[in-house]
Amino acid sequence: MKQVILGAGGSIGKLLAKELKAYKTAIRLVSRNPKKINDDDELYEANLLGKTAVSEAIKGCDIAYLVAGLTYNADIWEKQWPVIMDNVIEACRQHKCKLVFFDNVYMYDPAKIDHMTEECPVNPASRKGKVRAAIAQKLMDEVKQGNITALIARAADFYGPGEVNSMLSETVLKNFAKGKKANWMGDPTMPHSFTYVPDAAKATAILGNSRDGWGQVWHLPTAMPALNGLEWMENIASEMGVKPKFNASGKTMIKILGWFIPILREMPEMFYQYDRPYVFDSAKFEKHFNFKPTAYVAGIRETVKSYKK
Repeated sequence: MKQVILGAGGSIGKLLAKELKAYKTAIRLVSRNPKKINDDDELYEANLLGKTAVSEAIKGCDIAYLVAGLTYNADIWEKQWPVIMDNVIEACRQHKCKLVFFDNVYMYDPAKIDHMTEECPVNPASRKGKVRAAIAQKLMDEVKQGNITALIARAADFYGPGEVNSMLSETVLKNFAKGKKANWMGDPTMPHSFTYVPDAAKATAILGNSRDGWGQVWHLPTAMPALNGLEWMENIASEMGVKPKFNASGKTMIKILGWFIPILREMPEMFYQYDRPYVFDSAKFEKHFNFKPTAYVAGIRETVKSYKK
């Protein structure tokens, strides 16, 4: 059995490659510049925008994991994600390869993100959310038509060791590490769930190698209850040995910060995720697979360690 990771160069792809070794499978890593994670990994250089390249990358594999992360830009997402999804679906159909799609929650109705389950209504409020809704729907339509076997593994915002481009990293961790104030986006009194990336990778491997997870959407294990912004900053500051000083940044400030922090340039349309409760429920996965998510205190401790190295 051979399993292939499409977009293997990101934080999830790297951790997933390690987790898949538990299933005694051969692993093929696919990206524009693939690098070995395990000594016996097979490397395949490919651009996922190329139909032939994707087909060759998936050929001979039983399970594919689409964990690619595109540049955080709505224009790029609108142009590239539909092409990538079409290429991957066609290749999986052609080679009879199962597909695990690693997804986010951008397509959910903003009025319902105070308690997100797999049944949360789809009603995207942003350009990026509309892209994610469209490609997820296309995938599940193909599944319903019997063209491929697939599932969607969905995560909340990220945090964890090695995750350096997330909102939490850009606005809190990096600032505290430099002795600066954090810039919490939105209302810091609102609860906000974050998925611990090692848990997400382990759970994605579990789903890909399960017998009964296919044809469904799964929320990846995420600790509850969600901490609010103040609690996130206090816990991180405590681990770093600094004071939890911060500025609460509104849309205008986020736009200004975007001049200096590229990822924040795209955040104004996503601001609704930070001005209200954002709570991610993974009870379905936890119960079905008997999986307990890493507690936030422990996850923060390990994340801060990576900033001290």
